[in-house]
Amino acid sequence: MGSDQEFTFGLDHDSQVKDQSELHPPQMYRVILHNDHYTTMEFVIDVLVKIFHKTAREATRIMLDVHRSGCGVCGVYSYDIARTKVFQVHTLARAQEFPLKCTFEEA
Repeated sequence: MGSDQEFTFGLDHDSQVKDQSELHPPQMYRVILHNDHYTTMEFVIDVLVKIFHKTAREATRIMLDVHRSGCGVCGVYSYDIARTKVFQVHTLARAQEFPLKCTFEEA
């Protein structure tokens, strides 16, 4: 191995790196479904169950928020997950020929 001085240097260097870097939690994003006059309530519930892993009760509540208020929050996720969920919603909606709009914004 090396001398004790080399080993100590490695420890000092590691502690300096840890002190200089601050870890921050990732920015989070709300994924939002928007109301339209064509997408069925049943399809919105299906999307919420399949893509967002909501229970039937939670999915129904969110669907009613979308229907009554014009939009509803599906969940809060990191950037990559939020972007993926929006893509999955749009892909599934287009496959069924629904114009369902899904967006995300900073939480």
